[in-house]
Amino acid sequence: MIKFLDLQKINAQYKDEIKSAIDRVVDSGWYLLGDEVKSFEKNYADYIGTKHCVGVANGLDALRLILRAYIEMGIMNEGDEIIVPANTYIASILAITDNHLKPVLVEPDIRTYQIDDRLIESAVTERTKAIMIVHLYGQCAYTEKIGFICEKFNLKLIEDNAQAHGCIYSEQRKGEKLRRTGSLGDAAGHSFYPGKNLGALGDAGAVTTDNDELAKVIRSLANYGSSRKYVFDYAGLNSRLDEIQAAVLNVKLKHLDAEIKQRHNVARYYIENIKHPDIVMPNISDWNAHVFHLFPIRCEKRDELRQYLSDNYVQTLIHYPIPPHKQKCYSDWEKMSLPITEKIHQEEVSLPMSSVLTEKELFLVVELINNFSY
Repeated sequence: MIKFLDLQKINAQYKDEIKSAIDRVVDSGWYLLGDEVKSFEKNYADYIGTKHCVGVANGLDALRLILRAYIEMGIMNEGDEIIVPANTYIASILAITDNHLKPVLVEPDIRTYQIDDRLIESAVTERTKAIMIVHLYGQCAYTEKIGFICEKFNLKLIEDNAQAHGCIYSEQRKGEKLRRTGSLGDAAGHSFYPGKNLGALGDAGAVTTDNDELAKVIRSLANYGSSRKYVFDYAGLNSRLDEIQAAVLNVKLKHLDAEIKQRHNVARYYIENIKHPDIVMPNISDWNAHVFHLFPIRCEKRDELRQYLSDNYVQTLIHYPIPPHKQKCYSDWEKMSLPITEKIHQEEVSLPMSSVLTEKELFLVVELINNFSY
């Protein structure tokens, strides 16, 4: 069986380092809001290129807390609109509706699957307060045009960086310092779910930002609304990164760039060798701007392709089978027409992608796809 993602094999590479880190936490007797979290927050902020990193319980909470903090700061109010890609994992949208804000869905560009910056400005109204971009599948969604729109209408730019740790925005001007996703907007939410390129051994997340006040409010909100013990400025949440996950993430952060390099090698092999008239491959114009959390292809006979690969012991997944506007929890949107989003969700299939796929496994996947018939 060629696994979609062999987490055991990935983590086995760092087994001794991880065990040592966990033992250090257990022996310390301090399991929340301690030195391991402080260390990871500093290391990750340095890596992303922001002033602040606030560890939280998961990626959804990271986005929820950013929006909640803006409401507490008086920058947003319930009922305000947040522009968000229609083609995304539902967490991006849940974070908006959970704060009683209104998502405004914008179609993606069929070539990149990222929000189509040509359609954003027409979606802006007097109630629009932010654009949330999602670096979906590990590809940078930011463009200079999006930055221009935010400046023109005085909008906050929020990044959902759950799938793109380490991704580089490489269209910066000559002489500018390297900029990673997670540092391009006003604030960014990150997920360290185990299957992510930078994955913990359980749920974990973070917010990155350069804004001192925003970071302070988020840190308080995530700790029951408290910045001092038993003093509560806000009716907050319990959303904290624990010491064990922070220690594990500190280990894996050191290896993240090497992991990305290996994923690039896998992606190049797929792109150079998959030759099938009915398969739409990713459109990669800039390799630095993609970390290949996923490798999505499209096929009109998606279900037949998946069954064929499964019959030949190759695991695949769909990201995602039902778009947010077709989910029961958002039944008010059921009649909304978003044909590009729907086409992607009907045709997308993700091939095995990880840093530990072997040449033999890649050869077999490619041969099977090239010989697919129906």
